[in-house]
Amino acid sequence: MERRLLERNRVSTTVYLAIPGGSFVRCRARNLSAMGVFLEIKALGLPAGTVVNLVFAVDLGRTVRLHRRKAVVAHVSERGAGLMMQGRSQVRSLSQRAS
Repeated sequence: MERRLLERNRVSTTVYLAIPGGSFVRCRARNLSAMGVFLEIKALGLPAGTVVNLVFAVDLGRTVRLHRRKAVVAHVSERGAGLMMQGRSQVRSLSQRAS
């Protein structure tokens, strides 16, 4: 049963995940909505509930725009991690640009 409130958009966008402790991990966003994102990422040992910082690198042709968001790890699987965005401002326009 689908539990999402908002439609997901399929994307293939580079995302840098800032994990607690200060290191960055490069990964790919595979779907994005105004409230969440699924990242293809190897196991990092981040349990559900961990707050992380995300930096989306959105390619606009001649420029790359960076969008920063805080998110909470919602679930982790073999394929990656689902994260719930914190602070919904401008996330909707980000999902439209990334698709």
